[in-house]
Amino acid sequence: MDDSTSGGSPDVLENKRSATRYQVLVEIASRQPAVSQSEIAETIGVTSQAVSDYVRDLVESGYVEKGGRGRYEVTKEGVDWLISRTDDLEAYLDHVNSDVLGSVEVDAAIALNNVAEGTEVGLVMRDGVLHANPAGGTATAVTVTSAKEGEAVGVADFEGVVDYDTGNVSVLPVPTVTDDDRLSPDMVSTHVPDEGLVAVAGTEAYSLVSQSDVDPDIRFGTAEGVAEAGMLGLDVLLVAVTDEIPRHTSKLRDRNVPHRVLDSDAF
Repeated sequence: MDDSTSGGSPDVLENKRSATRYQVLVEIASRQPAVSQSEIAETIGVTSQAVSDYVRDLVESGYVEKGGRGRYEVTKEGVDWLISRTDDLEAYLDHVNSDVLGSVEVDAAIALNNVAEGTEVGLVMRDGVLHANPAGGTATAVTVTSAKEGEAVGVADFEGVVDYDTGNVSVLPVPTVTDDDRLSPDMVSTHVPDEGLVAVAGTEAYSLVSQSDVDPDIRFGTAEGVAEAGMLGLDVLLVAVTDEIPRHTSKLRDRNVPHRVLDSDAF
């Protein structure tokens, strides 16, 4: 008879005995036919006597067949029982992941003013970072922690859409070390965004930037990181070795981030 439940937590989690019974049967299945009850006890954190009691119960239930000299094998009925309980567990975990955890997702934002737990705040994007504004905004959330101005605060129960514009990425190609062409360091300072970031990808690109009067914000500019900055509303100058550029532009296209590759021949 199948005693699994159709709703709520699965039978195997209803009480400690059910959970331990399941664990013991799993351990027998993984160790059969030579089964050490003391090893099972150590693995799942119960006494050897407790394991012995569970094994005897599983044998009486027809889930385990006992041989001589510590030899045990899980029967077809035992396998079916394990499968049904494992299916219940997987369904329950799917429910937890999608319905429970998804509904209580917590993000972090910077508090623009002192804020108490349980306060509805507006969400705004500034310099690529989410901020919580007690004065409100186009998107709202509820704080799950308290915070002083400038501190990180946990927010959940999101509603609306955070209003911000996508940034622009300008890509300055830098020839590889084997190329006879060379760029002037002035090309870097010419295209630095007024408010944004400078990212470097590749040794030759780092060499060029280090010869200019510009300090890179991102010394090891990954395609994912540059695209993320653009998505969050930051303008970026990416100084990259030519063989690094296809990876970056591909990621920028995937994320729909406006970008352009500067014509270094025009300088």
